[in-house]
Amino acid sequence: MTWRVSADIGGTFTDLVAIGPGGALRTKKVSSSVGDYGRAIVEGLSELFAEAGFAAAEVEEVLHATTVASNAILEHKGAKTGLITTEGFRDVLEIRTLRMPRLYDLRWEKPAPLVPRHLRLGVAERVNVRGGIETPLDEAGAVAAVDALLAEGVEAIAVCFLHSYANPAHERRLGEIIAARAPGLPVSLSVDVLPEMKEYERTSTTVINAYIGPVLGRYLNSLSRDLAGAGLGAPLLLMQSSGGLMPAAEAARLPVHVVESGPAAGVIGAQALARRIGLANAISFDMGGTTAKAGVIESFEVTRAGEYSVGGGIMVGSRLLSGAGYQLKVPAIDLAEVGAGGGSLIWLDAAGAPQVGPESAGAFPGPVCYGRGNAQPTVTDANVVLGYLNPHALVGGALPIDAAASRAAIAAKVAGPLGLNAEDAAHGAHLIAASNMIRAIKAVSSERGRDPRAFALVAFGGNGPLFAAGMARALGMTRVVVPPSAGVFSAVGLLASDVEVHLSRSWRRLTRGLDPSALEAAAAALEADARARLAAQGFPPARIEIRRAATLRYQGQSFELQVGFAAGEGPAIVEERYGAEHERTYGHRAGAEEPVEFVTLQVIGIGLPDRPRMPDRLAPHAIAPTQPARPAYFGRALGWRETAVVARTALATPMPGPVIIEEYDCTCLVPPGATASLDGFGNIIIDIEGEPLA
Repeated sequence: MTWRVSADIGGTFTDLVAIGPGGALRTKKVSSSVGDYGRAIVEGLSELFAEAGFAAAEVEEVLHATTVASNAILEHKGAKTGLITTEGFRDVLEIRTLRMPRLYDLRWEKPAPLVPRHLRLGVAERVNVRGGIETPLDEAGAVAAVDALLAEGVEAIAVCFLHSYANPAHERRLGEIIAARAPGLPVSLSVDVLPEMKEYERTSTTVINAYIGPVLGRYLNSLSRDLAGAGLGAPLLLMQSSGGLMPAAEAARLPVHVVESGPAAGVIGAQALARRIGLANAISFDMGGTTAKAGVIESFEVTRAGEYSVGGGIMVGSRLLSGAGYQLKVPAIDLAEVGAGGGSLIWLDAAGAPQVGPESAGAFPGPVCYGRGNAQPTVTDANVVLGYLNPHALVGGALPIDAAASRAAIAAKVAGPLGLNAEDAAHGAHLIAASNMIRAIKAVSSERGRDPRAFALVAFGGNGPLFAAGMARALGMTRVVVPPSAGVFSAVGLLASDVEVHLSRSWRRLTRGLDPSALEAAAAALEADARARLAAQGFPPARIEIRRAATLRYQGQSFELQVGFAAGEGPAIVEERYGAEHERTYGHRAGAEEPVEFVTLQVIGIGLPDRPRMPDRLAPHAIAPTQPARPAYFGRALGWRETAVVARTALATPMPGPVIIEEYDCTCLVPPGATASLDGFGNIIIDIEGEPLA
């Protein structure tokens, strides 16, 4: 068995990638089968195997990034869930915190809780912040609460008692009671899901785990069965929101870790690429058919957030405002996302101003040029009008398009009302889409104290390479990297990922006067747990790597920052590292007399493969362009330019823009004032000069 395959579900397309001996790369793009996502995966893989000339029995690993968990939250289609909590605290889920996405919007309403009030029950018990039992668990009341929820027909139960992270005894006992009265019913205990302080975040995370667990479990069971039916008996691993892989069975038990699995894969791919080519600082830019996402790789490491929210709309602009959706306090690749993709609709608002997104035409009916009944133009239609996209077919000829229909829709819906010609209207829409996505890049760079000009832009996704050079120029960035198979690069990123275990626990201690042995003992206990979990997945001690981290804050602060530390490094070293991170992030640090406290300890256990996951060079299957050149429009200042259309391999000799590089899974645009070349790994390198074009 020598092939590894991956599948990444997007809002418009499902991307499939197989990597084999010598870095041979075979890719397939199929429309996402909404309602039965697994069907597109199984059918697409069967087609991919036939085209690539290898059998399912030769596959040793199946890797998967899925939107099933996040869709269950977004669409409110999770399991009917009950919540049992400490008496008097059942409304924590509804009270939430004072965080609001729009500070002065008096009309904003909090999203409805995933568990309605009649399914949130309190039980008499109380554990204090130090873990002492002040009120024993009322077992009769616990039994009554469980029976009441069972009578309501709940499909899952979440349990979250006050301060259970300090003493799990009451939650463990209630778990036993539920198991006795409802064998097989999915139960999520907060001490298993998130043994940390902060009551709302812990409750919300535990409830989400219970809410999506049955949905993801059914999906994974069905997918595993269908894969086996197609001859694929290889292990199924899922991408976590944090960027590591986990076995399907573990994902079904702790689904909160795979809610944002799809977007994370692309950033991990960009990190692997950056390490391979020696690019220490990079910003990943992933633009698909529905959304665009940006993440940061700094000193070869990805940036992770300790918490994020899902389901309250797409975050744009300031990262300091949050609270719109349902809070998840689990590690996740730090991403900014906007509703801008190839399928984003172009429309005029009430004042007659053009807007792009966030509504999308999706896979069906898709852009106007697909000819499936949509009459509202999209970003893809604008790019067709501008000559950036092949006017006859996309996806290597598999998707015929109607360029005349795109032009007619732009003219009727946008250009006519604005008094413009079709190309100027399309170019304006292209620039609006780019400006929307620039906000995502700023959110992970300048808004976090990082200057984007010090980073390279790694662009991928079906539409990322079309926009990257123009966006980089607007931001003052001078280099764009477009990896091989850029249109399916998130699926390539899956193949570059390692199995990871993320563990954490609340551990509040002041750094001053803390015995270093206490820190070492607490971290070592988490480390031992991580090693045991990886050993159970078949990793020997020599192939296990452990990374330690902690979140700290100045005493009295509400928010923490994370810093890493190694075994043997004491509290003084960690405190100094925290001060430096605080100064880099916020521009200042407190005086030497200000006390610093640990809040949580964290451990990442990594299962290392027995051979490199990424070869020295990727060798994607190339296609020949259908035409040597075509006119492309670059705005009023430059107008229409005859533009060479080439394959990636032609860039072995550097070429000045304008150039269009056509590939099976995406199209790359090199505008005037930029030069494209090919590096030793097979990446397109776009070097940019000059000021942004108006």
